[in-house]
Amino acid sequence: MTLRIVRLGTPRAPDEGLRLGTVRRPPRGVPKAEFASGNWYDVWYPNLAPSAELVKAALAAGTDAEWAAFAKAFRAEMAVPEAARSLELLAAFSHRTNFSLGCYCADETRCHRSILRALLAEKGAAMENSPG
Repeated sequence: MTLRIVRLGTPRAPDEGLRLGTVRRPPRGVPKAEFASGNWYDVWYPNLAPSAELVKAALAAGTDAEWAAFAKAFRAEMAVPEAARSLELLAAFSHRTNFSLGCYCADETRCHRSILRALLAEKGAAMENSPG
């Protein structure tokens, strides 16, 4: 069993399982009926997406210091009880079933999913190692 961190809209891995979209907004121009078949996501789960304010900060982060500030603020958002419980639940599920979560960003190193990867690892999730 494993949890994968993926780029939404990319081909699914064999046995990837359910794909969760941890994004603030659904994909533009894609009918809802095509979210799963287009490899976007099976379930929209914005609970683990940055707030609208932080999305803007992440997109504007041009320096390592700005990215670090975003990462610190996003970690703080993920520390609130609702988000922390979601992370704990997903970490537990990762030991029982295959699933994935992701975002649209092309570069995981400048995407909130890199922080989710670290947070889930800190919670003991069974994870695929390669960045998605």
